[in-house]
Order: sequence, then structure tokens, then C-alpha cells
Amino acid sequence: MSIDAIVFDFDGVLADSEPLHLRVYQEILEPQGIHLDKATYCEKYLGFDDEGVFQQIATDYRLLLGDEEIEMLIEEKARRFEKLVSSSDVLYPGAAPCVRRLAATWPVGIASGALGAEIELMLRGAELLDIFRFIVSSGDTEHTKPAPDPYLRAAALHGVPPGACVAIEDSHWGLQSARAAGMRTIAVTHTYPRETLRDADAVVDSLDDLTVEFVKRLACAP
Repeated sequence: MSIDAIVFDFDGVLADSEPLHLRVYQEILEPQGIHLDKATYCEKYLGFDDEGVFQQIATDYRLLLGDEEIEMLIEEKARRFEKLVSSSDVLYPGAAPCVRRLAATWPVGIASGALGAEIELMLRGAELLDIFRFIVSSGDTEHTKPAPDPYLRAAALHGVPPGACVAIEDSHWGLQSARAAGMRTIAVTHTYPRETLRDADAVVDSLDDLTVEFVKRLACAP
């Protein structure tokens, strides 16, 4: 099947924002006596959206958090994160050239567990927002990654079959989501080492490696 669209994950693929997410989670959770280190965050929570993170932490640390308390934590996290992002250039150095390069050949979109306002803020600062045909973000689907819902919605918004899309991811949660949706996948080793991303159809170490020719080769792969 031909390739008709490209769908990017955001955090960890285009934006080096995971350290900022972790920093804000730490600021919010430390007063609760919870120290969330980088290794634990990457191993257990990175693939979730904010709601999923707080729900899972409540389960893991036996916190009595109802829906209202979790919503308050999400809002506080969003306020703190926006403040950090507003004063930082958080996109990876090769992100803008990569997006522009691939968008010259295919329509491009985003399927992410991040908040839409956060994604738009970062893309607007890099003058990339108008390049993307759509953004699927937290709350846009009933289930988030690793369920296939975000990528299925991405394909629907593109108006193409999922099998005609290539998803670009950085985590096994994201790869699981994209593969369950029926998409071909490329993993970038921004967050996890190459050996943990073997489920991808292809793996690159840099966005600079994502050329049009590289992506087209996936269409010819068995």
C-alpha cells in the first residue's frame, strides 16, 4: 500500500519536552511525599496523558484522589507547564526541517497524549502550527495510547486508511498504539535506546535521518 500521510507523536519526537513534564510532575507530587525520578517516570508513566499519569500514581501510591482532585491536578500541571514552555525553545533541533521536508510530500498531523493548547503553543513558537492538517490531543478520543484510538482518529481526519499512514514515535506505548491501528511505524531514539524499539518497522537515531526517500522505502518493505 502507498504512503498517503505522516502522523507524528509530539513529546519525545518533535519536542524535547519530557524533562519539562517530569519537572512539573515532581513539583506537584513532592508535597505529597512522592519523589518521581526520571527512571521511574520513563518506565511507568511516560506513555500516559496527564489524567492517566495522575490516576496511575494514585493507584501506585494508594492516594485517595477522586475525579475532582485529579482534574485540579491536571489544571495545575497545565498552568506550570505553560509557564515553562513560554520561556523555552523545546523543539529538537532537527524538528522543524523534518516537518517541513516531509510536509512537502505528504499531509502531516499529530497524534499525542499532550494537551492541545500545549502542543499549539510550542508549534506556534516554531512557526510550524499551520503546516499540520490536524492535531489529535488529550481528550480527543475515548482511550489514549497505548490504545489505537488516537491513531485511528488521525487516519480518519486524514481521510485515508490507517495502513496508508506512517506513525513516527519514540516509545513502546506509542508504537503499540500505532501498530494496533494498522499503521507502519518509525521510531526515533530520543527517549529510549534502539534495542527497546524493535517493534518499529524502522528505527532512526535522529530526525535528520527522516528523509522522503527513507520513508518511501517503507512502502516497498514486506
